[in-house]
Amino acid sequence: VLDGSESMQFGSGAMSKFAYAQTVAAAISMLVLKQHDSVGVSLFDSAIRSQIPASSRNNHLQTILNGLQVQTAGGKTDILGVLRRVSESLNRRSIVILLSDLFCPREDLFKGLQMMRQRGHEVITLHVLDDEELEFRYSGTMRFEGLEDAGKLTCDPAALRTGYLAAMEKFLDAVRRRCAGSGIDYKMIRTSDNLDAALAQVLIRRMK
Repeated sequence: VLDGSESMQFGSGAMSKFAYAQTVAAAISMLVLKQHDSVGVSLFDSAIRSQIPASSRNNHLQTILNGLQVQTAGGKTDILGVLRRVSESLNRRSIVILLSDLFCPREDLFKGLQMMRQRGHEVITLHVLDDEELEFRYSGTMRFEGLEDAGKLTCDPAALRTGYLAAMEKFLDAVRRRCAGSGIDYKMIRTSDNLDAALAQVLIRRMK
């Protein structure tokens, strides 16, 4: 389940969060298909914008790659409505992997994830973030423009860095704790992480 909302456009390095998440989704799909299991991909913002039904056909990876390639990030997020619709579309127990920056109302997020768990699905949350979102290394007077109608702010980021980092750590800690308490696998990945290393960590956690 891939987040295609506007906030996923952000990127300070070679890849935006959305491009990185697309690549992770494609790589996981390839691994699942190599095990002869079925995999499908849903892309969402305020609704499910694109849905590739689960299949294990020989040519299904190409279908997924073609489907992902034409997508862009944009729009607001309705995480609860989307997760409810995904849950209702699954007619048997499944592993649901959410790829998102999780910039959405927290209670809606966890209501949706807990609904998945209550219906018997395993849930893995891959939290995709950019280095600058985690480290806030900006300097000099800058104008920040928020995505998803978050407004604009002109400021000296150095003066805000301590407070920003504290708020980010509080956010990450809350997400980690809520996921652990709900039996949801959680992994934060940076867009600067090598893809093979990020996937290896996820697979090792699953094996454990």
